[in-house]
Amino acid sequence: MVGVRFLLGLALCASINGVAGISLAAETEFPFDGELRLDANPMPGSKRVPSMDIAANGTIVLEMWCNRVEGQIVVAADTITVMTGQQTDRSCPPARTAADADLLAALTEVTNWRRQGDTVVLTGRRTLHFRVPTN
Repeated sequence: MVGVRFLLGLALCASINGVAGISLAAETEFPFDGELRLDANPMPGSKRVPSMDIAANGTIVLEMWCNRVEGQIVVAADTITVMTGQQTDRSCPPARTAADADLLAALTEVTNWRRQGDTVVLTGRRTLHFRVPTN
């Protein structure tokens, strides 16, 4: 009887350790093949908040305050490089166009990243916080 209890306890500890290991791995891996949403409020008169779809190969589609741009990210350990292509030319209020330019400039200056729970923090001249959707 003691042997069965011991084996059950050992199995329980191993499964808890396995779940914790998966959780810790998620904390240190970049969230490829998913979406990130900028941790910001919508601009007045809009419900839109910038988001970035990231493919498993690092290809990105960035929907900004107004326009959209495609690009590529390269991640090595805690370093990150964001390269963007030509953005769309949608007709938008000047404030949103300026916010798009500001976001693009900040992203292209990003040099490092880290995970903090459900947040991906991109650092460079400025710090950007993106949320990993949990739904």
